[in-house]
Amino acid sequence: MSRAVLESLNRLLDAQVPPAAPGAFDVWNMVRSIQGFGVVVAAVLVLMSVYSLGVMAERLFTYARAGSASRRFAEALRELLPAHRLKEAVELSKKLARGHLCKVLGTAIDEYCRGTETVRARGAVSSGGFDVIASVNRAVERSSLRTVNDLRRGLGSLATVGSTAPFVGLLGTVWGIIKAFQNMAATGSGGLGTVSGAIAEALINTAFGLLVAIPAVMMFNYLTNRVEDMQVDITDSATELVDFFLKEGVAKT
Repeated sequence: MSRAVLESLNRLLDAQVPPAAPGAFDVWNMVRSIQGFGVVVAAVLVLMSVYSLGVMAERLFTYARAGSASRRFAEALRELLPAHRLKEAVELSKKLARGHLCKVLGTAIDEYCRGTETVRARGAVSSGGFDVIASVNRAVERSSLRTVNDLRRGLGSLATVGSTAPFVGLLGTVWGIIKAFQNMAATGSGGLGTVSGAIAEALINTAFGLLVAIPAVMMFNYLTNRVEDMQVDITDSATELVDFFLKEGVAKT
């Protein structure tokens, strides 16, 4: 008895709910129906998406590698600096050249070594009052600028993709809407049902543009914060190194 009731309810529901037209508002069918200029816009968005994904992957790998090398170098400096093994520290910085701290601190230590050697060789009078610490500070500033600029490489392009991708998609959408109304004017038929399918297909470009832009903007903000954190590490570490050199100079005098 219950089975008969269930079968009757199923027949009633099937009769009241007509099946959807095949491919009516299917996303894949709408993507396949993009033609003309919309295909060009979609191709541009695909290229922008591939490029932005490549920049994201490359920057994440570069930052992870730089952080690992910098940690190794910082841990080694705890033993090398108190032991006055500055030449070994410079050589280690060249081996771990991918690290942001290695580039800046290695340059500073090398400048300090060459500056002290110059003062010892020429003497305080003949060296013209050469300030070793000031020279180290200038070396840190130059190296920091180059290092941070290298860390920011590719972020400008990522920001460009994030800001322009929605407008590129909107361009394809506007073109599709214009085409839909032109077709409506040519056929002489009007109404929402006539243009709704074409407009839905045109909006695919806008949706695609947003899908490209949102990850690009989010990753740009994240990577920018990573660069700022590394810049703070560079500044703090360089300041501590200069303080160490100053204390060493005071101790020697």
